[in-house]
Amino acid sequence: MKKHIEETLHSEIPITKSIGILVKGYSENGITLAAPLSNNINHKNTAFGGSLYSVCVLTGWSLIYALMTKKELSGHIVIQESNIKYLKPVTSDINASSCFRDENQINRFVNVYRKKRISRITLIVTVKQNNIEAVRFEGRYVVHQ
Repeated sequence: MKKHIEETLHSEIPITKSIGILVKGYSENGITLAAPLSNNINHKNTAFGGSLYSVCVLTGWSLIYALMTKKELSGHIVIQESNIKYLKPVTSDINASSCFRDENQINRFVNVYRKKRISRITLIVTVKQNNIEAVRFEGRYVVHQ
């Protein structure tokens, strides 16, 4: 699944190639995307805020995409609303992680989508550096036919 997600990101969202997105880890309930600092560096030698935002959005998108693939569902995944907090500078490669809250969140999302062909889900994505949260992103995604 990791390779499939990467290939889909690179073909569907071309900027992911420039950012250098890789799927670092994947399970049915969570995902971690990585991007090298060298592709996303700013004038302060830290990760560029726009890159951090993009990697966070893409992490949530990828988690939903993997779920949709697993459940044999198709649809358009879009970010509807988001909030990001830059808590500390990121001075190393970007590693953004997200997971579903619980099975109830997954089941509600999937059941609504199957009935209405549109569903919303809110995900938290974090970027940690030295096990300390550096970025916290909350995104509301919509999946529709």
